[in-house]
Amino acid sequence: MTIQEELNNTIRELVQPGKGILAADESHPTIAKRFKAVGVESSEEKRREYRSLLLDTQELGSYVSGVILFEETLGQKSNDGKLLSSVAASRGVVPGIKVDKGKGPMVNAPGDEITEGLDGLGQRLEKYKELGARFAKWRNVYHITETNPSRAAIEANAEVLARYAAICQSCGVVPIVEPEVLIDGSHTIERSADVNEAVISEVFRALQRHRVELETMILKPSMVTPGNATGQKTSAEEVAEHTLRVFRRVVPAAVPGINFLSGGQTPEEATRNLNAMNSNTSMPWVLSFSYGRALQEPAQKAWAGISSNRSAAQNALLKRAKLNSLATLGRYSADMEG
Repeated sequence: MTIQEELNNTIRELVQPGKGILAADESHPTIAKRFKAVGVESSEEKRREYRSLLLDTQELGSYVSGVILFEETLGQKSNDGKLLSSVAASRGVVPGIKVDKGKGPMVNAPGDEITEGLDGLGQRLEKYKELGARFAKWRNVYHITETNPSRAAIEANAEVLARYAAICQSCGVVPIVEPEVLIDGSHTIERSADVNEAVISEVFRALQRHRVELETMILKPSMVTPGNATGQKTSAEEVAEHTLRVFRRVVPAAVPGINFLSGGQTPEEATRNLNAMNSNTSMPWVLSFSYGRALQEPAQKAWAGISSNRSAAQNALLKRAKLNSLATLGRYSADMEG
């Protein structure tokens, strides 16, 4: 199979109406924080047990087309000795892998950050492919203050995302490009819209400069919301209006799918906002989800580290996945939460 055929096949399986992507790629510090909230110590075995139950959920593939894994998970096996990537694939879910090496302060840009991990990425991707990964994800973050993100940070982060995406496609791996504009802060929804527009337009300039094929990539952006410190209550319709206005301006129609991150929203908020966007006029892209906590939080609470709670956790995950699936079709309503 040629590299182009690999890319075409993977994007076709990932971008499907009514399906989204499960983000299960939390780093060790992040998963430790999530586990602590439900009274579980984050050991390698507990992480394996938990992620194994997620991937082995029956009918998950009816609502989820792909799963982003952490590097540790890609090498782990189920209780019956199967690679967890194979367990996901057996459920009809395409395995993917988080490939960035985390973020840090950007030199000479106070308050801004940049993500690392480009060195040796091509070689790592070949190894990940052998373990079953067919797509990748790279996250860059942008802080909103009166002065951030700086122009230097917007341009530098776009360049990094484009270089990552180009390397992925050269290896036959579909790239998920994630420019996350953080919800943290006291900014208005209008300020969030301005920053998202500046960030995403620069990302696509860089992608085109590096000759990234837009038809075989996925965009994973933030929704346009006010900062979480404002105390401002925003309707799902307002979030949808601001978000779609930005995306119509800066995201080319050639991009097949936009899979939103939940970024600090509650599970219900993330589903409600996604539904509002899909209740709107028709869009050139499939608007879907790539949620982490907004999909997993109910499952983690149901599991609580107790093996006998496995089925309850899987049912909680499946319910949340189904509700978000309905939201991608504009068919979700709040009374379904009961």
